[in-house]
Amino acid sequence: MANAVLDIQDKPSNGRLLTLSLQHMFAMFGATILVPQLVGLSPAIALLTSGIATIVFILVTGFKVPAYLGSSFAFIIPIQVATQAGGIGSAMIGSLFVSLVYALVSLLIWKTGHRWIMRLLPPVVVGPVIMVIGLALAPTAVGMASTIEVNGESTYSFLHFSAAIVTLATAVICIIFFKGLVSLMPVLIGIVTGYVYSVAIGIIDFSPVREADWFALPDFILPGVHYDFQVTGTLLAVMVPIAIVTISEHIGHQLVLGRIVDRNFIKDPGLHRSLLGDGLGTFFSGLVGGPPKTTYGENIGVLALTRVFSIHVIFGAAVLAILFSFLGKLMALIATIPQAVLGGISILLFGIIASSGLRMLVEHGIDFDKQRNLVIASVILVTGIGGAAIEISETFKIEGMALAAILGVLLNLLLPGKPEGSEAGEIE
Repeated sequence: MANAVLDIQDKPSNGRLLTLSLQHMFAMFGATILVPQLVGLSPAIALLTSGIATIVFILVTGFKVPAYLGSSFAFIIPIQVATQAGGIGSAMIGSLFVSLVYALVSLLIWKTGHRWIMRLLPPVVVGPVIMVIGLALAPTAVGMASTIEVNGESTYSFLHFSAAIVTLATAVICIIFFKGLVSLMPVLIGIVTGYVYSVAIGIIDFSPVREADWFALPDFILPGVHYDFQVTGTLLAVMVPIAIVTISEHIGHQLVLGRIVDRNFIKDPGLHRSLLGDGLGTFFSGLVGGPPKTTYGENIGVLALTRVFSIHVIFGAAVLAILFSFLGKLMALIATIPQAVLGGISILLFGIIASSGLRMLVEHGIDFDKQRNLVIASVILVTGIGGAAIEISETFKIEGMALAAILGVLLNLLLPGKPEGSEAGEIE
């Protein structure tokens, strides 16, 4: 594709660098702050750690891969489950476990090559698991969009639901009827529009913004504070299997990004280095209380649109995210975003996640006339969405999407017949 305005190692002028970096920061802003809002973390720490993780990724990949790392949606339910089991500090321990998986897979790929990972995780496994992630979150999105807490109980509110509808409609209009940068920032524009509407109907309290300092430290969370070692099994069971999906997502992003900038990132700097960068980003994020990280498709879209591939621009966006995380007034303003607005945008985002799993099956030509494919996809979907669980002890339970991912991998390995051609998802 190439035809770069600025290639990877090109550096724009300082004024242009600021403008281009702001574009990237705003492209990821909406989605990155949404995840912490859903799991009880600070939006400031999510912004801070997204910047840190991106810089770590750039360093590990030798300034060769222009990718931005933001909060991963795949870990929303696992973090919620881990928090219920042992508190938010324990969920951060779970993030560290995930980063360890990335490191181990990176080491294996470095020593043995990358083909085995696609044989282990073909599209017929990963696609349905991605669908489970989106569909399992659907009740959360609808509940946030249409209900409010009254005396400790969830009560339907059409007033709040109208804010969700305005938010959702705005995002849809941006995607369908606009081109350019507007179409790449539907989440941010939708949230801003929904927020303005919420102000108009009087459902926002600005007192926290007035009371906030202009500059404030993010809410750091040390992993494992008051950690109960009995929940270790739960953390391993709910967090680690999701790496199956995020590793596959990472590979997909590297392939798409490579096609856009006319590079083979699987070979140079190598899949092992980009995966390690992603894992270390999640590691440093977990150390200070941020959610797990993943490369962002929104920023890949900005690269494709602007033809500006400069690694300096991505680095600048990371620095800006870090600086913005210390703006107390801005973070307080973000905290006042109504649950209904977040619910409205979540309806679209979680649906897109589920649809992207379906798209993976279509793009790789998965043939459901083959009983093998039908069985694997069916078991993953029903066990994942239905919330099936295997309880080995009071402190070790595998359930939901984690169980679905494990079952999918096992079925793919054990059932006769192997995926071939595009169904195998081979990469060069």
